[in-house]
Amino acid sequence: MRDDERRRREDDDPEEEQFEIFGFGEEREDDDIERLKRLFGETDEFGDEANPERGFDKGRELEVRVTGVYERYIPGEPRALLVQLRDNLGRTVPIVIGPFEAQAIWLALSEDAPPRPLTHDLMRNILQRLGVSIDRVVIDDLWQGTFYAKIYLLQGDEEIEIDSRPSDAIALALRFRAPIYMSESVLEQEGIQEDYS
Repeated sequence: MRDDERRRREDDDPEEEQFEIFGFGEEREDDDIERLKRLFGETDEFGDEANPERGFDKGRELEVRVTGVYERYIPGEPRALLVQLRDNLGRTVPIVIGPFEAQAIWLALSEDAPPRPLTHDLMRNILQRLGVSIDRVVIDDLWQGTFYAKIYLLQGDEEIEIDSRPSDAIALALRFRAPIYMSESVLEQEGIQEDYS
């Protein structure tokens, strides 16, 4: 992230607008309330990684939850679509994504099934037919403003590591209900501490 962008974000410019575009702000009725709570980070299922007294290891990976898909508008700059992730310590990390990936993540979160499989649904179907599952997704690096992720596949007893964009990895993880992790170094560098006061 550029220094001027970081300063603008830290100054909490009142002219900045951020709003949800896929309706996550509205109350939803769902038969699977516990699953939604887990997806939106409202449960205490992170274990002891939420203990702030623990010293962190730069390579440690913490589980994060998808809290929504948003459109951000800063006057004078292009609009940006974001997927926002949050750990159990209240740190949020927004990642800029494309419109197709935003739709794919939103469809997975809302459990809306398109009439015909879209790209990430097709990938899930292919993997399942081949007997492959997703064990986890890890967003493990940030280099010159670009996030990097890995998808860990399981085929029998074999684990296969695949390089991926975070947006694709997240869209697939949600379809497989696989956990999403982020390295502590990325959370420390890009995490925004939520203010609950």
